Amino acid sequence: MSSQPQQPLSWLWQQFQLKPGKPDIAASLQTLVLVLVPIGIGAILGHPAASAIAVMGAWMVGLVNVEGVYRQRATAKITAAIAITAMLLLANLVHGILWLSALTTFGVMFIAGFASLYGQAAASISLGVSIMFIVALAKFATFANLSAVLEQCALCLAGGIWAIVVSLGLWVLRPYAPVLESVANCYQALSQLVILTGERAANPEDLQEWTNRFLPAQDNFTQALTGARSVWSAVWTSQRTANVRGNQLLVLIEDTPQIASAIVALVEQLSISSNHLLFQQSQPEIQQAIEQLAGALQQMSKAIPKANVSVHLEDLNRAIEALEYRRQTIRDRLHNQTVAVQPEEYTELISLGKIDAILKRLTEQVYADAKLIASLQKGDARSIVRPVNTRPRLPALSSIVEPLRDNLTFDSVLCRHALRLAIIATSAELIASILHISTGYWITLTAVVALKPNYGGTSQSTLQRVLGTIIGGIIGIAIVMLIHNSWVITGCLLLLIFTAVAVQSLSYSLFVTLLTPAIILLLNVTSNGGWQIGVMRIVDSLAGGLLALLGSYLLFPRWERQQLPAQLEKTIRANIAYFERVMADYIDSNQDSIAKERSQTALENANAAAAAQRLFSEPRHIQGDVEPIATLILYLRAFFNSIVTLAEHRRELNAEYQCQELKQFANTIVGVMENLADALQQQQPLRPLPDLDSYLAAIRDRVEELHSQRASELASALSKATPTLQAIREGTPIFTQLDRIAWEVASLHSAIVRLQEFRVQHHF
Repeated sequence: MSSQPQQPLSWLWQQFQLKPGKPDIAASLQTLVLVLVPIGIGAILGHPAASAIAVMGAWMVGLVNVEGVYRQRATAKITAAIAITAMLLLANLVHGILWLSALTTFGVMFIAGFASLYGQAAASISLGVSIMFIVALAKFATFANLSAVLEQCALCLAGGIWAIVVSLGLWVLRPYAPVLESVANCYQALSQLVILTGERAANPEDLQEWTNRFLPAQDNFTQALTGARSVWSAVWTSQRTANVRGNQLLVLIEDTPQIASAIVALVEQLSISSNHLLFQQSQPEIQQAIEQLAGALQQMSKAIPKANVSVHLEDLNRAIEALEYRRQTIRDRLHNQTVAVQPEEYTELISLGKIDAILKRLTEQVYADAKLIASLQKGDARSIVRPVNTRPRLPALSSIVEPLRDNLTFDSVLCRHALRLAIIATSAELIASILHISTGYWITLTAVVALKPNYGGTSQSTLQRVLGTIIGGIIGIAIVMLIHNSWVITGCLLLLIFTAVAVQSLSYSLFVTLLTPAIILLLNVTSNGGWQIGVMRIVDSLAGGLLALLGSYLLFPRWERQQLPAQLEKTIRANIAYFERVMADYIDSNQDSIAKERSQTALENANAAAAAQRLFSEPRHIQGDVEPIATLILYLRAFFNSIVTLAEHRRELNAEYQCQELKQFANTIVGVMENLADALQQQQPLRPLPDLDSYLAAIRDRVEELHSQRASELASALSKATPTLQAIREGTPIFTQLDRIAWEVASLHSAIVRLQEFRVQHHF
């Protein structure tokens, strides 16, 4: 009975949960400066209403979010300032003529819908341009005379220039800051992975909840790595000559995938060992070593962008020594006991040795990177190979026109979204004009901001925005009604803006909740307002959210279940390619790097997980049976982690692994996975799953035979290292991972069988 009323409260709490990370205090201070200076100048000159235009210009340019070097940021913000000013001028030109303003709104929003074709910067600029056009058309556009229009444009451009100065004024002093921050993000993401690994070691039974947090953390690292490589490339190509610091940062970036792979191998080994008695005896030392490793990576993430932060690894070294001592004690006790060592004890001891070896390897990598960070801070020269440097080139006209031309078709998701966005925005404008709603532009703004290319994204954004607006509107109404001191209201305004911007990257719902009363107070400061503004804000937000949901559901929807099979096929084939490369390394001693295949597979796994999440957000009658999809995503990630673990183990072998059955097993797995991919997208028949255990039987028998031989050696008092012991150390982890892979592939096959059965039954 008591659980029923807690469910809505729990659901509400989830909407405001903060993501991992820290509040962006620097962005908060920057936004305060952007807003305060125009407002202050307007108040001093006695024109607070006019300052609203400069505030809008500064705020819209300040909101342009571009990852990259300062040159890229400056280009994006200058472009935004000019485009936003142009939108203000355009709004003045079409204002007052209903059919012309509606037609212009349609055109502006249709073009804005294609902005994401050209990357994050274009999408960010497009959003600011759209918001400025909507607000200008409703609030600023009068076209009373040419001088008034030019004055508005000058104010808007001045606000934009002010935002550029505030955002980029110190770029000359810190030209490497974007790269340093992006590299630091990689090590911070790695520390989160290690923290979760420690939780896996501490609570091995709570697997489902842990998996739901670990897999997104893997995706966060993949995104951080991709971003760091992109930012580094942008900085490097702008340099005429090789740069030592650039080389050092590149080494740090490319070390992170190796650390991530070792972490995945550690997680796999912890999963295997969690029920072992020897693991439980060593668990405190393992836990301590993992905690110290996470702390070291966090120190490194702080030290990379800040020269006054040092990395201390003494505690990590002591933790590794304690673990090694514990393992050696257990090993000596087993060898010296009077009862013969059992095969399962061999397996447990080898698993414990693998955990110890992985932690040692991670520690060695951390030591090497810590030294490099210290050298980076001192500016020491290092003899690192200098990559070929190419000068950046301006994009060719074809690279701009071709993506747009390719997407100007109704089959394109972006084209559908652009058309949907244009129709909804124009409809909202017409409704507000016909019904003479003074704040109707808030309806349009809510609909435009909430509307996404997919229904799941739209519903989530609408929920967060409407919920935040309702709660924030109530807060704003309370402040206006209870506080009448202008200084106190101004203080509340600044505090709300500061806090809202600080938590924007951590919780969109909380950001909207804090921003809504800030806007209500800002309108009361710059113009005549009152508590009624809060009520209108809530009502308009509800109307705009409803429009966005209806538009996403009714206007040319492209449901995720229609696109997901293609993404799943692509993900499976990426996993196949990675598996083949790792197996080739075992069988043929292939020395080629597999880093590219690993990165591509990690990216495709993240894309598949994101696509599945969008599917789960769609209406229940549209999404179909989601259980097989969830199972597919889960076991694809497990399959990938098993491959990563095999790749890590291969580094410990000196030569190719001599096992004919391994090649047969690998070929069988590839055949099954290729059939799964064909069945998903090309609707080919799904062949029966072969008896994978029969391929493992010979490998299993070989491992058991080695255990028996080793028992005989110990019985003969031969406790030193022998070829048999080396073969056990090599073969046991391989068999364990192959056994897990067989189970994972069987689970994938079963999920696709259920998915095909559902499609047949429901004609999907």
